[in-house]
Amino acid sequence: MKYSIIVPVYNRPEEVGELLESLSNQTLRDFEVIIVEDGSVKTCKDVCDKYADILVLHYYAKENSGPGQSRNYGAERANGEYIIILDSDVVLPKGYVEAIDKSLSSEKEEIVAFGGPDAAHPSFTPVQKAISYSMTSFFTTGGIRGGKAKLDKFYPRSFNMGIRRDVYLQLSGFSKMRFGEDIDFSYRIVEAGYRPRLFPEAWVWHKRRTDFKKFFRQVYNSGIARINLEKRHPGTMKLVHLLPTAFTVGVIALILISAVGRALMHYVDRDQFYWMCFGPWIPIILYSLFICIDSTIRNKSLKVGLLSIPAAFVQLMGYGLGFIESWWKRYVLRQDEFTAFEKTFYK
Repeated sequence: MKYSIIVPVYNRPEEVGELLESLSNQTLRDFEVIIVEDGSVKTCKDVCDKYADILVLHYYAKENSGPGQSRNYGAERANGEYIIILDSDVVLPKGYVEAIDKSLSSEKEEIVAFGGPDAAHPSFTPVQKAISYSMTSFFTTGGIRGGKAKLDKFYPRSFNMGIRRDVYLQLSGFSKMRFGEDIDFSYRIVEAGYRPRLFPEAWVWHKRRTDFKKFFRQVYNSGIARINLEKRHPGTMKLVHLLPTAFTVGVIALILISAVGRALMHYVDRDQFYWMCFGPWIPIILYSLFICIDSTIRNKSLKVGLLSIPAAFVQLMGYGLGFIESWWKRYVLRQDEFTAFEKTFYK
């Protein structure tokens, strides 16, 4: 068995069914699948039973401990030479495993760790496509998750990550971080002297969140995790990680200036403060228009383009607000990682 595919699951039986269906259609079948139920109330046991005779499938149920520890649980029971980590909300094209196998074989030197990009499937809802755009566009995240080759080091994410099993175990797998644990693991892989590779052809369809409320919570936690990652790995924070916070502060400042201008127009001189009231909205409107046009062209849908406007603001400001909270707790109040976010991250 060359590959062990590990999928932690928490209350997502329908998504697991779609993932297992896509795994059953792979052109290369030299893999086992390990599903780790992480304390779910809605389990996927029945779904897994349907594929027991189709795939080499192992199902385990355990108490909730977070995605990282669940992956470690699966890795300890894996038999493959390589471990492939997937999120439960991804669907694979038929040639996914074959693309990994070909990429590993084509390299002159042995590859220890790797990862691939993600994309939106045509069947995804307009909201899911808009969220996918906001997470991969150069105009929102700087394109750091867009799947193109970078000049900087490549850090695989847990929705599509692979590593040789002996190295996984040598590095003790994922830490107890509840969010940002995949980047923490990628940093430790690089710090151990290995160089993860990007396999552009080994991409997945990634559903992400299905509504803006869930999406906000996800990116808010990512903003919190960024400070925790910098504390664990000093020097890893880049300019692109600060941009959502600058955007958040800028948008809030513009809205406050507009509010003050409107108050002054009402109580002092209407004409004198006209531009103070309406001027701050010009950059916000221009940015929204630019996002709408770019997303409409990329997705060939005006509806997705319009939904990409709130998706972009949720993505940037959710991340920015989480970043600010984490910065305040970790740097100003000097709380440690576990104390600062015990209720949210370390239940």
